[in-house]
Amino acid sequence: MKIPHLRRKLEVKNYHGYELRDDYSWVHQKNILEVLKDSSKLNPEVRKYLEKENAYTNFHLKNTEEEQKKLFNEIKGRIKLDDETLPFKDKNYEYWTKTTKENNYSIKLRKKIGSSKIEEYWNGDKEKKKLGVSYFGVGDLAVSHNDLLLGYSLDLNGSEYYTIYIKRISDQKIVTEKIENTSGGITFSLDDKYIFYTKLDQNHRPKEVFRHKIGSSQKNDELIYQEKDERFTVGMGGLLTDEKYFVLNTSDHNTSETYYFSSKSEKITLKLFQKRKEGIRYSIDSWQNYFYIHNNLNAIDFKISRCKHSNINLWEDFIPARKEVIIGGFLMLKDWMIRSEVSNALPKLFVRNLKSNKEEELIFSDEKVYSPGISAIQKDRETDYIHLYYSSPKTNSRTYLYNLSSKEKKLVKEQKIPSGHFPENYIVERLECRSHDDKIIPLTITRHKNTKIDGSANVLLYGYGSYGHSLSPSFSSTRLSLIDRNIIWCDVSTRGGREYGEKFYQQGKMLNKKNTFEDYIAAAKFLIEKKYTYCGGIIGYGGSAGGLLMGAVVNQRPELFLGMVIQVGFLDSLTTNLDHSLPLTLGELTEFGDAKRNKEHFEYIRSYAPYNNIKKMDYPHLLLVTNIKDTRVLFDEPLKFTAKLRQYKTDNNLLLLKTELEDAGHGGKSGRDSAIEEIALDYSFILKIAKKINS
Repeated sequence: MKIPHLRRKLEVKNYHGYELRDDYSWVHQKNILEVLKDSSKLNPEVRKYLEKENAYTNFHLKNTEEEQKKLFNEIKGRIKLDDETLPFKDKNYEYWTKTTKENNYSIKLRKKIGSSKIEEYWNGDKEKKKLGVSYFGVGDLAVSHNDLLLGYSLDLNGSEYYTIYIKRISDQKIVTEKIENTSGGITFSLDDKYIFYTKLDQNHRPKEVFRHKIGSSQKNDELIYQEKDERFTVGMGGLLTDEKYFVLNTSDHNTSETYYFSSKSEKITLKLFQKRKEGIRYSIDSWQNYFYIHNNLNAIDFKISRCKHSNINLWEDFIPARKEVIIGGFLMLKDWMIRSEVSNALPKLFVRNLKSNKEEELIFSDEKVYSPGISAIQKDRETDYIHLYYSSPKTNSRTYLYNLSSKEKKLVKEQKIPSGHFPENYIVERLECRSHDDKIIPLTITRHKNTKIDGSANVLLYGYGSYGHSLSPSFSSTRLSLIDRNIIWCDVSTRGGREYGEKFYQQGKMLNKKNTFEDYIAAAKFLIEKKYTYCGGIIGYGGSAGGLLMGAVVNQRPELFLGMVIQVGFLDSLTTNLDHSLPLTLGELTEFGDAKRNKEHFEYIRSYAPYNNIKKMDYPHLLLVTNIKDTRVLFDEPLKFTAKLRQYKTDNNLLLLKTELEDAGHGGKSGRDSAIEEIALDYSFILKIAKKINS
């Protein structure tokens, strides 16, 4: 089949004394946010090119169709489709979620405490069918405090413009005018007369918080906060634990600020908790006449402070900072604080008795690498019971009812794998390699016990490495489809994540961003050296900012890789950074730098941006996947990267671009089956290039 080629039209722009020459910048439309809402406004020439690329991709993956079906059934077969979550006890009702074989979306159920009558108050599939839409993105589902109303927000094309609806649960009647162009979150006032929501501005940024009186028109909504700083976005933080205050939070990736106001007062009077200070991040909760503050003030890896409601300026350390330990979030009960922390790149849980101030670690597995978690079982915090849960890369999730006082635990739910799962068939290893500057980088490896470590296997190397996001060593049943086929799965925790704390994050952002790429390359070389795979046997896998990682690395060391799958990749990062009108750019200036206003930042980003560093050389097999309605990483980026790479690459390896042209967002299509189909496509490409499917 003929290889698609995009028309070239040179555009030259000048920044800081440099010429930026771009043959494909013309594909970007000035009205791109309108295109994200309405795909009929897409440039017809661009659409035609994307259709040709889709046809080309389909042609080359034609021989994987049977394998895709097999993978789909296999992955779905590991999911207990008829399932229910554990109930959460509110004041008058127990609430829980149900999934079924037939439904792609969840069903929400409840029953009055003491009653056996079950009520269905939300059914995603029924709502989708009623609306007659192909994409059905649910932003939020919130029940009013009096249990009478349901608030829900919907994105019906993938562009993340959410419309809020409020309906009466008893008769399913809409009780207020719909509220459009929101970020999706819904917070009911304590008296249930109002909701709070955040509105998106013309650049798709959440900048204003409004109060809407239920039953009235959106045009009469009361503006309670407007964020003026171009980098910051705002959102409601919700009702605090003791229900005395609501909070709203405003932040960028580096700095935060919180306002609070009384939940009981009809008139809203915002109080500033602590004025924003560059580099200081904090969040608050309220309990037993104290504010508890998770913060990094003079504590690079955070601490938990507290202050009395009567004097918010007099802080005392409650959980002090510790060297190379990340102090995480917490849950408050009457007599207990349960909190998380991370040390040596592994998550842990601790429980503190608020009466005795004694603390101990909660250990509930003898595995070295696992991911623990907690959740409250009820609204009323006068209890000694919580839900503890954990999983590991080889062990399916288990949830326990745990008594904090007696330390008794009872298994109340286990993730069922209908097609069968035997953890003893898998080996999990936590290894460490050294990067180019001798920094220790953790790797989490999951492999089948029968996979030989003799340099013959393929390794899937997953990475992300931005925004301080840490990779969790938790269970994923989907990965088993590759692991069972002799592909070793390795998560590499590069700098830019926060696995080893704030310094680890700082060393992978801004003018240190290249460390992220060097760490990933070091991991690849380490896996080859230790005979997990061979040079040219690694398959890179990453999405969004992980796509930036893939693109930068493939330009530097293509010979290490058999191929890559790049999902919604941030591949034209310099162009995006220079365009301050795009939804995310301004908020990310403290993550990647400001190329538009700072020459040093421009030079640095230009030196690694994937699109700007494509070379005439051999590249491995590549599959790029994007979506026309993606507001976070525009489809322009993988489109341009593909078009330019077709010009430059000197090999005959596969270069495939798949674009969803109608309704799909940053996370792909909506619905369970669609999500599985997308994974099956990725995996079939991986198996094809690994020659586990007949070509």
